[in-house]
Amino acid sequence: MFDFCGVLLDWRPELALEGEYPQGVVDMFFDPHDPWGFDYYDQLCDVGWSESRILADYEQHHGPAVAWVFRVYFEHFERAFHGLIPGMGALLRDLRSAGIGVWGLTNFTRKSVDEACRRFSELALLSDIVVSAEEHLIKPDPRIYQLALQRFSLQAEHTVFIDDRKSNVEAARHLGIHGIRFTNADELRESLKTLDVLS
Repeated sequence: MFDFCGVLLDWRPELALEGEYPQGVVDMFFDPHDPWGFDYYDQLCDVGWSESRILADYEQHHGPAVAWVFRVYFEHFERAFHGLIPGMGALLRDLRSAGIGVWGLTNFTRKSVDEACRRFSELALLSDIVVSAEEHLIKPDPRIYQLALQRFSLQAEHTVFIDDRKSNVEAARHLGIHGIRFTNADELRESLKTLDVLS
């Protein structure tokens, strides 16, 4: 089971606003120290808040002018998909060729997942995808892993989960899933060979 952003997909949200505003405005919008900033609302998107609800709540904290920046971000969200992580398309193909099932488990919205799958044909190799916003659950909540195992008809001890976030990997391991923290495609290949998933 693969995470999307940072594992399969090179997602760079700042690209959605590139050329739309001066860099200072973009930096302000993505300020990681803002408790009511992009990171906070991006997680609410992942848990299932609608865009209209996000915009209304964001406006309460930042005012209508800054909320318009978020509106522009939503209008150009597809620009954030910079590409697939190098080597990951080939890895998906090799796993499928070896008869290994591949699935997705992502903190994302269905709109974003559908756009990514439309743009990058290799993602069609995933047999199914559990999307957090549809389930109103986000990793590392153990319930979303359990839901994925059930939906994909997998047993934890025979499943490998790959994510770039340590907390998400540890949550999978606590459920008996083989968790691998992603760094790059080459190191992941070696880890999968160690587990006898690939030869």
